[in-house]
Amino acid sequence: MSILPTFLSVIILFIIFILSSAIKILREYERGVVFRLGRLIGAKGPGLILLIPIVDRMVRVGLRTIVMDVPTQDIITRDNVSLKVNAVVYFRVVHAAKAIVEVESYLDATSQLSQTTLRSVVGQSQLDELLAERDKINHKLQQIIDQQTEPWGIKVSNVEVKHVDLPLEMQRAMAKQAEAERERRAKVIHAEGEFQASQKLADAAEIISKQPQALQLRFLQTLTEIASEKNSTIIFPVPIDLLTPFLEKNKKE
Repeated sequence: MSILPTFLSVIILFIIFILSSAIKILREYERGVVFRLGRLIGAKGPGLILLIPIVDRMVRVGLRTIVMDVPTQDIITRDNVSLKVNAVVYFRVVHAAKAIVEVESYLDATSQLSQTTLRSVVGQSQLDELLAERDKINHKLQQIIDQQTEPWGIKVSNVEVKHVDLPLEMQRAMAKQAEAERERRAKVIHAEGEFQASQKLADAAEIISKQPQALQLRFLQTLTEIASEKNSTIIFPVPIDLLTPFLEKNKKE
């Protein structure tokens, strides 16, 4: 009599084991790559998946975008500048079956490929190009990595160079270069101002030479400006030419 309950409990446990191995539930962002006796059946999901116990084996694959940090790389640019550069890669699995069958570990493979591509692309670029044309470098990295990972069923959506660590000597040299550039611009602006002022003075001199009365008015204006100051003595030279129009007028009268 005691053997029957034990047998029934074993049967119940076996049924529970069979059901747990045969029924799988996949989320919306998951796919299940099913192998039957070692042969690929395909990718299934999301939702309820029924498997043949012992015969089928399923591997879960996530389809959400993965953010992978590329470790810092020691790189020498084309103009022989030593840098430390790191980046970040955004990618996701678009074909779950290829991601499992075509490569042993798509995460490690993508990470290693990103590191080597970063070293190659930055090594072929100059420092000024890396600092000023960051978008161009990012686009080139994205194209190369995406092309290499396409057979694995992976889509690389974006690659961003995060940080460029320059040596201290290079930072000082760039600071001197920027300071010299600012001084050059200041001298050019000052020279342009002097040139424009000289042109205006030349125009004013030409007008005054045609109208002698204008010079007299200018003299009176200058005298008024000086008289407004609290000075006890004003010495102001008077050219004889200023009196010529008045003398000629008296002669005519």
